[in-house]
Amino acid sequence: MQTFQYVASVIFFAVFILMVMTRAALLRRRGIRAIMFGATDKTDFLLVPFVLAIIYAVLANSFRFPLWEPLVRPFWKTVIPGWVGLSLSAAAIMGLIFTLISFGDSFRVGIDEEKPDRLVTTGMFRFSRNPIYVCFDSFFIGLFLVHRNVILVVAVIAFALLIHRQILREEKFLRSHYGVEYEEYCRKARRYL
Repeated sequence: MQTFQYVASVIFFAVFILMVMTRAALLRRRGIRAIMFGATDKTDFLLVPFVLAIIYAVLANSFRFPLWEPLVRPFWKTVIPGWVGLSLSAAAIMGLIFTLISFGDSFRVGIDEEKPDRLVTTGMFRFSRNPIYVCFDSFFIGLFLVHRNVILVVAVIAFALLIHRQILREEKFLRSHYGVEYEEYCRKARRYL
């Protein structure tokens, strides 16, 4: 049962990453640079070690890669939270699909100060100003529930804090770039949910 959850979480993780990379590649073909990560602030790269830690911890736990046992020792033995985690990760994948559709050509990873597209306030953005980040956080919480170890809890918390920092930076840019239009949007949609 647990082996199935581990393998399913790896498949979900691959799908999640491939969706973002495929969308960025499709936009690139149309001349839109979607990956702006690190372009305006090199501290964006603080996310990288935590994402790599999550990837390795998931792979190590699923395929018995070498890792110090206390770091991957499960917090609990029951598999029920793992099913909740897979459900949360699947919901995050569905949310990501709808968010990428809602984004249209405005999808960016990072802040595009040179060629920002229109302010997106429809689709998933009616419910949240940051649905893609809600999907990221939900997905990684789901992974934690499946793998339930110290590496994932630390990496997921650090990732969520760094994502919050990124959101604050993006909000500052959006306020300065879109002005009143963004302020009105902030009154209609919450930052997260």
